[in-house]
Amino acid sequence: MKTSADILIEALPYIKKFYGKTIVIKYGGHAMHDTKLKEDFAKDIVLLKFVGLNPIIVHGGGPQINSVLDKMGISTSFVKGIRFTDEATMDVVEMVLGGKVNKEIVAQINKEGGKAVGLSGKDANLIIAEKMQIVYKKKEAPPEIINPGLVGNVKEINTTIIETISKQGFIPVIAPIGTDKDNKTYNINADLVASKMAIALNAERLLLLTDKDGVLDKNNKLISSINEKEIDKLISTNIIKEGMIPKIECALDVVKQKGTKAHIINGKKPHSILLELFTNKGIGTEIVP
Repeated sequence: MKTSADILIEALPYIKKFYGKTIVIKYGGHAMHDTKLKEDFAKDIVLLKFVGLNPIIVHGGGPQINSVLDKMGISTSFVKGIRFTDEATMDVVEMVLGGKVNKEIVAQINKEGGKAVGLSGKDANLIIAEKMQIVYKKKEAPPEIINPGLVGNVKEINTTIIETISKQGFIPVIAPIGTDKDNKTYNINADLVASKMAIALNAERLLLLTDKDGVLDKNNKLISSINEKEIDKLISTNIIKEGMIPKIECALDVVKQKGTKAHIINGKKPHSILLELFTNKGIGTEIVP
């Protein structure tokens, strides 16, 4: 059985490896709702900062948005897993993500001794967006182009504000909202923002927190490490499917463009970030070049 000293010694080479490096973390899923997990997450982030890493947080908030929409009597619908976002819905999305959810995360980190700063993609033109169009391919028929409303892709990340506040010891907490050249506001998928942020910041790692253990094989066993070729095979055989596909695509984007690694981990496990980064085995799936 490992002693406390054994655990610290095991973590030492990883702390040295990641010292001074940027780690982008997408925070979402059940970990954002459970009180104890929220505390654990905040403590993990503060610890990363104090041992010399540079954590950058991008958060989601779908369930919180749904709750407010329900209370306001605004109906919501999804197209290919993407929330249709009209003007009324966008107002709620911005209020919930850029306001309530963002500030709760900031407050929790500050409570644990960190110095967090809440941002949205609107601040200092952090996220420049462009409208998303969904192309739905049909067999033996022309593709259908679906308009999801005010849903955006990431066109550009302006990293200046992130780099500036990080160097001053602050922890950026980013809501995935962006604006286009005409100052129109867009709702953007948090996994997508996190991956583009990791690329723009030359991050050493991207961590995507989910409600799943990671990528599973045909026997529902965790795959601890996987590359692009293996991923393509699992997608083609419908083993990787549904909501895991866009997460994998975001992770692969970072791996292919930067030659670094990305991780998909279960945020429902206490201190999952520390266990993935600072232990030999980790707890999730590592996507490798």
